[in-house]
Amino acid sequence: MEALIIVDMQRDFMPGGALPVPDGDKIIPTIEELIEKFKKKGALIVATRDWHPPNHISFKEQGGPWPKHCVQNTEGAEIVVKLPQNAIIISKADKPDKEAYSGFEGTNLAGILKEKDVKKVYICGVATEYCVKATALDALKHGFDVYIIRDAVKGIKPEDEEKALKELEENGAKIISSAEL
Repeated sequence: MEALIIVDMQRDFMPGGALPVPDGDKIIPTIEELIEKFKKKGALIVATRDWHPPNHISFKEQGGPWPKHCVQNTEGAEIVVKLPQNAIIISKADKPDKEAYSGFEGTNLAGILKEKDVKKVYICGVATEYCVKATALDALKHGFDVYIIRDAVKGIKPEDEEKALKELEENGAKIISSAEL
């Protein structure tokens, strides 16, 4: 079984949001095409999201590095891609005192994937050098075959994004394009 993991495609990470990834919205059509392809194959579709309480440790007001973003039940936390009804939504960083970049950190994602007998995960979303990278590295640690869909991820700085992709490849992830699927 395969899974498509869509990382943090939320309003606050899109241009105009509280913590925008430059051109993050440009990958929405590619991700929505991937959702359709994976749906047809009967694959599992998972979307991770930051789901911060208003007093989250990562916020500047709490001494963290980031502006307030993806606060639970706000417009900024909304997922901006059209998900199928049966998509699994994984909420992370939902406790005030715990940061989580990876979709596996503090969640039951690994258990869900193993229970569904998933062997390969295909990862897309934002931001490449933060949550995409952390999710992919954790997927590798959990023993999954990991594929990063290059034209369906966006980073904040091109040089940091390239470094992150190189690190992922060195750790065993395969970098592919959506056309290869």
